[in-house]
Amino acid sequence: MPGTEQRTFDAFVREIAEPVRRYLARRTDPDTAEEAFAETLLVCWRRVADLPSEPLPWVFVVARNCLANAERSRRRRDRLVHRLRTVEPPAVAPGPGDGPDHAPVHAAMAKLRAADAEVLRLWAWEDLTPPQIALVLGVSENAAAIRLHRAKRRLREALGKAGPAAGHVGSERREQR
Repeated sequence: MPGTEQRTFDAFVREIAEPVRRYLARRTDPDTAEEAFAETLLVCWRRVADLPSEPLPWVFVVARNCLANAERSRRRRDRLVHRLRTVEPPAVAPGPGDGPDHAPVHAAMAKLRAADAEVLRLWAWEDLTPPQIALVLGVSENAAAIRLHRAKRRLREALGKAGPAAGHVGSERREQR
């Protein structure tokens, strides 16, 4: 019966919570103690059908094991951090448009608002479509298309290229006689 197990566990937690919290608090820092306490309760919940009649010593064993697991995890994490500090960082790979002939573009991008520069990077460097840009920015597809159009126009202006955008160029009609 799920209700019976829940009532049994609730009564169990009321009985052991404070003693186990004190046990853990005396052995580690507050964050690790809370993490080990939560893990202890999880183990107890999984074993609710196997709880002994006098649960406190048994729960202390579970808590000690959970604390040991947390301490081992912390030591592994510390060793990894130490190893990462001693590793040479990789050379920075050049990004799209990082050649010397792209200096005017970088200068023009630096003049743009951060939002305009980001939408242009998503479009040009990450090769995203306006609907994909909309997802990244959390806006509607229409808003993303408008932002991209305006950012392209501002980039053209920053580059000093005043003129018609790419597309159809007006043509003169021939008169037929």
